[in-house]
Amino acid sequence: MTKMNDVMALGAKETIDTTLLKNHTYFLSGTIDEDSIEPVIRWVMYENMMEEEGKVLTLYINSSGGGLYDAFALVDMMRKSAYPISTVGIGSVCSAAFVIFAAGTKGHRYMSENTSILSHQFTGDTSGKYHDMISGMKENEYANERMKKVLSESTGLTEKAVKAKLLPPSDVWLTPAEAVALGAADHIF
Repeated sequence: MTKMNDVMALGAKETIDTTLLKNHTYFLSGTIDEDSIEPVIRWVMYENMMEEEGKVLTLYINSSGGGLYDAFALVDMMRKSAYPISTVGIGSVCSAAFVIFAAGTKGHRYMSENTSILSHQFTGDTSGKYHDMISGMKENEYANERMKKVLSESTGLTEKAVKAKLLPPSDVWLTPAEAVALGAADHIF
């Protein structure tokens, strides 16, 4: 009976995923990494090849974060989209997931009232020979500067304000109302 339940569950998941995609909707959940971001990028590319007047893409996000470089790849694709991308934060929108969420089309960024939101400076590490560590630190600084720029463009805050309010030395936990007040979200539902 377990095998039959597994087959039925797989069929239900495929039906749900197909229905979501037909409605221009994708659900990003779990760790932000190459494996989770690649299908989202494919989805944005596919949707942009299929012309439909008035289409809005909807990206639901529930993630505790992950790789900033992977987030940057998706943010770049989102910015190139011919269609608005509505981001919907549910559960947890933290770290790299927060960068993706904020990069949604202004006016189309929604947070559920119970969403936990975390913003913080880039976390990286370096090891190896002294010169390699210097080079790694340079890239870490560059990544942090790019994140500051993305958040500035997404929120309307100056880069100085982003550094003070969203990327100070300590983690910043936000309520959905605070995210709206800072320009990182537009609506609470």
